[in-house]
Amino acid sequence: MSYLNNKTKRLLKSELVKRGVSNSELAFLLSGVGIEETKSSIDSKISRGTFSATFFIQSLMVIGCSKIELDVLGGDYDIAAEPGGVYQIQENEN
Repeated sequence: MSYLNNKTKRLLKSELVKRGVSNSELAFLLSGVGIEETKSSIDSKISRGTFSATFFIQSLMVIGCSKIELDVLGGDYDIAAEPGGVYQIQENEN
């Protein structure tokens, strides 16, 4: 697995954990905006660390992460999401 795939995988997993969102809940939240994923397909994508930028952004969007930060240090990429704070899942108004 490439360095950036691993960093991106860890970023998505950490944002899910910070918000207390399981892969099952992520599938539910994605379905609320018309994106059909199963827990199993999400497990596989995250486990492999090879998912599309679209899936990454859709996932961050539905869990309420509106900002990520990419820092470039010495040629290596350090990826950090939103600064520390209180996280809450945004409820769909459907």
